[in-house]
Amino acid sequence: MSAFKKFTDFVFSKQSLRYMCTTHFWGPVSNFGIPIAAILDLKKNPDLISGPMTGSLILYSLVFMRYSLAVTPQNYLLFGCHFVNECAQLGQGFRWVNFHYFSGGSKQEAIEAAPVEK
Repeated sequence: MSAFKKFTDFVFSKQSLRYMCTTHFWGPVSNFGIPIAAILDLKKNPDLISGPMTGSLILYSLVFMRYSLAVTPQNYLLFGCHFVNECAQLGQGFRWVNFHYFSGGSKQEAIEAAPVEK
């Protein structure tokens, strides 16, 4: 039996289709917009980052990583979503702290040095 046939049999099995019709699947899938946006924002000017919002999202992801493993059954897709978001938000937080507290340049210099988006 080919690998493709095994894969399609698994994806279209009753158990897989039942799982894909639950909030255990669609909740994390729809939630992946947050880390994707954070990853895309890593190239933008750090002056645009909101420190309080980034801090809130760091705490939010920590709480929901814990929650995803505390529920029964454990939701590893939700854990993965919030793990990726945690990493992205920590990167944004580092950029915010670096820009506001450790960079020697002014905000105007950072704005002028930022790449122009098309």
